[in-house]
This record gives sequence, structure tokens and C-alpha cells, in this order.
Amino acid sequence: MKIATYNVNGVNGRLPVLLRWLNETQPDVACLQELKAPQENFPEQAIKDAGYNAIWHGQKSWNGVAILARNREISEVRRVLPGDPEDSHSRYIEAIIDGIVIGCLYLPNGNPAPGPKFDYKLRWFERLTAHAAELYARGLPVILTGDYNVMPTEIDVYKPERWGDDALFRPETRTAFKTLVAQGWTDAIRKLYPDEVIYTFWDYFRDAYGRNAGLRIDHFLLSPQVAGRLQAAGVDRNVRGWEKTSDHAPVWITLADQ
Repeated sequence: MKIATYNVNGVNGRLPVLLRWLNETQPDVACLQELKAPQENFPEQAIKDAGYNAIWHGQKSWNGVAILARNREISEVRRVLPGDPEDSHSRYIEAIIDGIVIGCLYLPNGNPAPGPKFDYKLRWFERLTAHAAELYARGLPVILTGDYNVMPTEIDVYKPERWGDDALFRPETRTAFKTLVAQGWTDAIRKLYPDEVIYTFWDYFRDAYGRNAGLRIDHFLLSPQVAGRLQAAGVDRNVRGWEKTSDHAPVWITLADQ
């Protein structure tokens, strides 16, 4: 089973890129972030024509998350992260596919930091950690994947000395990620490639992609019931070089059959 995550940076504007990637790589499940489209403007028919069922939670102009499944049923569990009924951002959606609980998330950026946006990021992180603990305690196979907007360690960022005050790399953010993982989750990329420089995002400016001046901010966290099935993981780095593409590249894992 192949599961992928991809911050598409505008599902309609980047639709040709998304459809090309789905056709070429054919993941069984694809989690999308940053749809930047209201609920009614999600390209459901185009996704269906590509062979995928979909659930999504859209939002005008910003945010938005979706889960796609190829020839598989999607049982939606929730489309809001618990803990704040006043939070109107479309940043989380959760479903069960083939017996696996899959949470697709788009964690807040948090810049400028310090400030209200950074405070919101940390509160959202706390809510995610609390919900993750509940999922973990149930002993189910769970995958929490998406754009976490955090570089966990210095190996995950090009020239880390330049990022000390950024919300994606501040000590509070990295500590929050470490606290989450410490519940018992496995960072899939680091499980298989503990020491390699691997990026998932390259800015549009200053030829960041050409210089490989990137960040690793898109992650897969696996519960023990899934981690034991992990076979492979990687980044479709070449997709970042396509015309009119997202500033993120798709990240994927493959799991052995039960």
C-alpha cells in the first residue's frame, strides 16, 4: 500500500500537476494540503476521472485539506481537530481506509514570531498532540501526515543558522514536534534515512530548488501498528521541477500487507 502527502499550494491552479503526478505514481492514498478553494470548488470530477474517491474540507483563499483513495472506500471520521470550537481554519481531516486511521493535517505556519500567529501555531500543536495521544492509546494503526511546518532538526534545513527566529524552526516549535513524537510515533523518513539530507520544500525565490536550498517540513508519523509494516519512503523531488508546480514535493511511504 502506497500512501502519499502533498501540499499542492492551490488545487485548481495546480490541477494539471496534481493529475500528472497521480497518473505517474498512482498512490493508493493521497493526502493533500493547502487546497486554497472553498468546499464547492474542489475539482471532484477531475479527481474521480483520475480514479480516486475523495473527501475534503475546503476554505476560501487559504488552507484546505483532502484525502484521496484509489479504488478504496473512505470512511470519514472527522474534519476538525478537537479542542477549539471557535477555530474556523480548514486544517485537519481524518478517515479510515483499509483499516488504517489516516489524519491529514496542515499545521499553521506561525510567522511572524513571536506574535498572535505563532501563539495560534503552538495552541494548534497542543491540540494535535492531545488528539494524537487519544488515537495512540486506542492501539489502532494510525498515520498522521501532512505539512507540519516544522524542521525537527538541523539536518532538516539548509543553513540552519539563518532560521533561528523563524516560526518553523524556533525552539518552541521543535520542542512541540519532539513532544508529539515522544508519545511513541515513528518519523518514517528518519526511520529509514536517519542521517541523509532530505528536503520536501523549496522556496520559489533565489533558485532554491536549483541550489537544493530546501526544508523538510512534510512528515509521516506512524503508530507502532503501522511502523512495523513500513517498507520504503521517499520524496518525489522531480515534481518540484515541473512547470507551474507547488513549492512542495510529494512525500510517500509504502506499507507491507497485513
